[in-house]
Amino acid sequence: MYDSRLCPKFEKAMSIISQRWTGLIVYQLLNGGPQRFSEIEASITISGRVLSDRLKDLEQSGIVKRDVYPETPVRIEYSLTDKGRALKPIFECVETWSQDWVTLDEEDKG
Repeated sequence: MYDSRLCPKFEKAMSIISQRWTGLIVYQLLNGGPQRFSEIEASITISGRVLSDRLKDLEQSGIVKRDVYPETPVRIEYSLTDKGRALKPIFECVETWSQDWVTLDEEDKG
């Protein structure tokens, strides 16, 4: 008989990557390599507080790593771990799908 419940691992994965702004943060790091907080913030126009929360969540999930360089002033960079880089094919498929199927309204074009 067919079990209609989702696989718990799939459900957990979807809850991680579907959190608001998370996909855009991962996409930015996939395409831009290691970046400072201010670079990520400027690239996706997200508030600092929300970005900080999402980066902490992604770090806790093992998708993002935070490197602190003991310089003056201290430099902190965020990059993807192997686990985070493994998301690349998924994001490439979403990018292709969006090019083929998503249309923008005038208000979406900003």
